[in-house]
Amino acid sequence: MLPLTESIIRSSFVNASRREVKDAVLPDFLDAVAWDALDYLGWRDPKFAKRAYVVLPSLDGDPVGVVLRQADAAPRSRAMCSWCRDVRLPNDVVFWSARRVGEAGRRGATVGTLICRDFECSRNVRNDPPPAYEGYDVAAARVQRIDELRLKVAGFADMLVTGR
Repeated sequence: MLPLTESIIRSSFVNASRREVKDAVLPDFLDAVAWDALDYLGWRDPKFAKRAYVVLPSLDGDPVGVVLRQADAAPRSRAMCSWCRDVRLPNDVVFWSARRVGEAGRRGATVGTLICRDFECSRNVRNDPPPAYEGYDVAAARVQRIDELRLKVAGFADMLVTGR
């Protein structure tokens, strides 16, 4: 992922009002981020327990900022993250929803998916997957998982903006 600054992040939000963008609490760790090991930037809002933000690279590479809301109900059983699909998750997965862009969003339309509660997907896909069989190429599988994560987050950003 390309390095992001506060101004790039604030200008990237597509489903937030000007007030929401102004009031958004940005992460204080931007200077310490290893951008080459990150496929998207995600963080929880310290002021609002059920609000979070993600900045996703779109299919054309432009950053798309999204305000997310955590569902009130938790999954009944251990859920799998739709983005990293890690089966050995040490972390919680919750349902996040995002208001659609434009008229659809003003009418209340949302898009939702199961994502790691604290957005650890980039780290999860870089862990070696368990070998499925003798001779399994673990390094190739790790690269494939990283590519799949990048496509999924870009697809989510595209779906939110275009409605497809």
